[in-house]
Amino acid sequence: MTDRTAENGSQPAAEETLAEFRGVTKWYGPVIGVNDIDFEMGPGITGLLGPNGAGKTTLIKLLTGQLYPSLGTVTVCGYAAVSAAAKRHIGYCPDVDAFYEEMSGRRFVRTMARLHGMSRSEAREQAEIALAEVGMTDRADRRLRGYSKGMRQRIKLAQALVHDPDMLIVDEPLNGVDPVGRRELMELFRGFRDRGKAVLVSSHILHEMDTLAERVIFMGRGRILASGTLAEIREMLDEHPLHVRVRSSQARELAAHLIRWEDVKGIELRDEQEFSLEVHKPDAFFRKLGEFVVAESIDVSAVETTDVSAEAVFDYVMSSAMRV
Repeated sequence: MTDRTAENGSQPAAEETLAEFRGVTKWYGPVIGVNDIDFEMGPGITGLLGPNGAGKTTLIKLLTGQLYPSLGTVTVCGYAAVSAAAKRHIGYCPDVDAFYEEMSGRRFVRTMARLHGMSRSEAREQAEIALAEVGMTDRADRRLRGYSKGMRQRIKLAQALVHDPDMLIVDEPLNGVDPVGRRELMELFRGFRDRGKAVLVSSHILHEMDTLAERVIFMGRGRILASGTLAEIREMLDEHPLHVRVRSSQARELAAHLIRWEDVKGIELRDEQEFSLEVHKPDAFFRKLGEFVVAESIDVSAVETTDVSAEAVFDYVMSSAMRV
């Protein structure tokens, strides 16, 4: 990946807040799109998760300045998100295609660069850098109408990157991309992050957030239900059962002790050296388990949770929200 930080000298500081929502509500007549949203986003990769109708699209449109908030403020790098100044800091790759189909990919990206105010020579130069970043240099002279879904995704990313923004916002970027292409795009997002920039990825492919996103935002009913790392969110949901797998040469003996603990709700022996159990209040359980195996000199070779994943946490968050 070509590093353009040195060219414009605009790498944000690691602790910088790049986007901020404060008391943001957006309604469409009687329908509320998002309701009283507060959050900050800095450098790094953030996953935006939630079912259809959760408010993800409205949040993205507010962040990219396509919508005005009904209440509250949305700022990007200190500017109102609807302003031209804010848009200079944002690269947006939408889910839907909106191309000039008769253009080649190269001409399209150059045109987008010109619309950002670049001179012809600068637009040509920056377009080639962006096309190289997304792996489309050798295929950029074909007409857009003949591109595959994966190629169209890459060209959309190229136009979002052409002005080297501080924040990249991508809506369902991995749809229609083959496994090799997905890995390449995920590496592109990581490289963008490594330059001190921010990536917001809205996706329904939950398991890929496990390895891609450092932070996740779960939305439902127009609200942010939870945000943080997957592990942090899981710890917040102390009343939900956590599934744990334990390996020990004394599995039966250990399981017989644990089944009597109040926060252990069920145990299943898998074989002579492994069992799984369901626990509540995981922090207290793990602390107590550590103290117990040390005090009783019980051999434990492995303890691991089996449901700290984006999909499992999403299920927990949504089931919790449905009871509110």
